[in-house]
Amino acid sequence: MPYSDAVVVIPASYLSFINGFSTDMQYARVFIDDISYQLAPRIISSEEIERRIEPVYKALHIPKGQLKAFTGIEQRRWWNEGFRYSDGAISAAKKCLNKTNFDIKDIGAIIYTGVCREGYEPATACRVAAQLGANSHTVIHDISNACLGAMNGIIDIANRIELGQIKAGLVVSCESAHSIVESSIKYLLDNPTMSVFADTLATLTGGSGATAILITDGSFTEHQGYHELKGHKLLTVTSRTSAADFEICHWGMQPVASGLFKEVMTTDAPLLLKKGMNLGNLTWQDFLVESDWQRSDVNKLICHQIGSVNRKHVLEQLKFNEKQDFITFPTLGNMGTVSLPVTAAMATEKSFLKKNDKVAFLGIGSGLSCIMMGLEW
Repeated sequence: MPYSDAVVVIPASYLSFINGFSTDMQYARVFIDDISYQLAPRIISSEEIERRIEPVYKALHIPKGQLKAFTGIEQRRWWNEGFRYSDGAISAAKKCLNKTNFDIKDIGAIIYTGVCREGYEPATACRVAAQLGANSHTVIHDISNACLGAMNGIIDIANRIELGQIKAGLVVSCESAHSIVESSIKYLLDNPTMSVFADTLATLTGGSGATAILITDGSFTEHQGYHELKGHKLLTVTSRTSAADFEICHWGMQPVASGLFKEVMTTDAPLLLKKGMNLGNLTWQDFLVESDWQRSDVNKLICHQIGSVNRKHVLEQLKFNEKQDFITFPTLGNMGTVSLPVTAAMATEKSFLKKNDKVAFLGIGSGLSCIMMGLEW
């Protein structure tokens, strides 16, 4: 075909690149059709954790009940000992596929997005894909971006769909806070100072759970044997980063002696709140421009679940009221990458999210990174 006769189709999500680089994307044919989840079985109350750190409270003259008072978290959930992260992701994915009657052979990508992974290699997504029976043409890999991993996974699959590379994909994730909370409790008991307590407070909010998110191009119908899909349309994504603030929150292995390591998580919560809110406000302004929405157009919010203080600041800064925001942190804690999708799923189950609602997914994670998504429910 002569070049003069060629037709070049540029997907809507990449039009913003014509006049220069942008991290904003718009989508014309991407749908979140289902969000399924698996909750961890063990319920751990804030009172139980406080009983374990009672010597610290006494040494620092901290009254009982402060963990709940500081965070608004009454309880969180943990997996049983020996539970594999991939098993949580597999369980959530099977729920998702069974609920929608979706054929695994039609899944073009499976992306595991948890902070918690089963090793350096292979990708945790590989065992998930194997257990689900994915075919050899399925794209399989992990994505890691602190608490925003699942949102990054959605973007990855959405871009593939928008480009016509695949028609459907699964984002899966599983988080477990048990080991890091146990490690933090021990460290706090060995070092009962106010600075250590402040650095570990955010860690004590950690919960556990798993999720699976089915994303399609909207072409799968009941006539093809599929159950009715929800078709929550993804319209736009906006992101910003502040990489200079990468040291505010850290979770990883720290050497303690030759060949010996310990798991450590520290968070400068006040600074994270301050810097995160600044980044969130800048991203929100970009989001309104990119989505062509006014603040008043947004019916509902689904935010990454951190705690009551963060929620209060988000609502005040973005000028939303509590009735527009659905929360799960009081009973589930902060489940990292799993928190936002599980909250959206539960909000749908409770009929908080209604058909045709304009919904904003808002996430701020250590790094610092911020992602905001606009959807029509």
